[in-house]
Amino acid sequence: MQSRGRQGGNRGSGGVRSGGERPHRGSVHSHVEGFLRALSDERGYSPRTVAAYRVDLGQFLTFLKRHAGDAGVEAVDQRLVRRFLGELLEEGFSKRSVARKIACLKSFFKWLRRKHVVPTDPTLLVGTPRLEKRLPQFLDERAAALVMEQPDRSSPEGARDAAILELFYSTGMRLGELLGLRGGDLNREDRTVKVTGKGQKQRILPVGSRAMEALDLYLGVRGRLLAPAAGDPGTLFVTKRGKPMSPKGVNLIVGGYINRVSEIEKKSPHVLRHTFATHLLNRGADLQAVKELLGHASLSTTQVYTHVSVDRLRKVYAQAHPKA
Repeated sequence: MQSRGRQGGNRGSGGVRSGGERPHRGSVHSHVEGFLRALSDERGYSPRTVAAYRVDLGQFLTFLKRHAGDAGVEAVDQRLVRRFLGELLEEGFSKRSVARKIACLKSFFKWLRRKHVVPTDPTLLVGTPRLEKRLPQFLDERAAALVMEQPDRSSPEGARDAAILELFYSTGMRLGELLGLRGGDLNREDRTVKVTGKGQKQRILPVGSRAMEALDLYLGVRGRLLAPAAGDPGTLFVTKRGKPMSPKGVNLIVGGYINRVSEIEKKSPHVLRHTFATHLLNRGADLQAVKELLGHASLSTTQVYTHVSVDRLRKVYAQAHPKA
């Protein structure tokens, strides 16, 4: 038994530190589950974000098993992390995907260090690939107006779709925020809606008159979408079978309507969020106010929309100025 223990402690190939007691089988997975629970319970991360972290960490665990056998997280060093990232790039993952996986690992090992599971953080000096700057895609005002006209509001499903489109464009809320809405979150007298964003932070958003009209129409026919035997799920937006709408379902709905009027590459609810912010800034809205409406933690996140506005102004200048 002692001979086997010494052999296990001398593992040093593939970027795994030698020495230390070999962790019991499954301990790495227990650390991952503990971290994911902390993301959900302590930091208020959305289920979609937690699911993405689970996929990224699962990928790393598969790599760890292949290159380090049963070694635990205590044995991971910087060289092994860099090797993992190198393999991702060789397999064709985009720099943006790799950067997200690095962020996931950094968060995971920072949590492990705080819990005294690992003596040092092997990701501390690992950099991220330089990303190309991408401006958000958005609809111009004419295209946005056309999108809002697409649903057939005479049917319950069409009335629901119109309310979804109008609410995205009127408030700039995120997909997850819309899916989490319940009837009590809508204040029809004040024309506001309460949304719960990242980190379970809540904010009150004004709702425009067109969006409120669409919501009133939808609420008047929403009961026709509910199945009497199943009852009311409580979420504001439901499927034609009376169940809470899924992210995939809303993406398909919004993408389908945008596809009718625009040829932009991306066709998703986030495009309407980008459109909301861009149109506000184009018409003179204060950047700080747009930041608050979008629920951004940092003003630098919102500033990307100023680049979009400046680009538009450059085009106007080039077309209109005689000396341009």
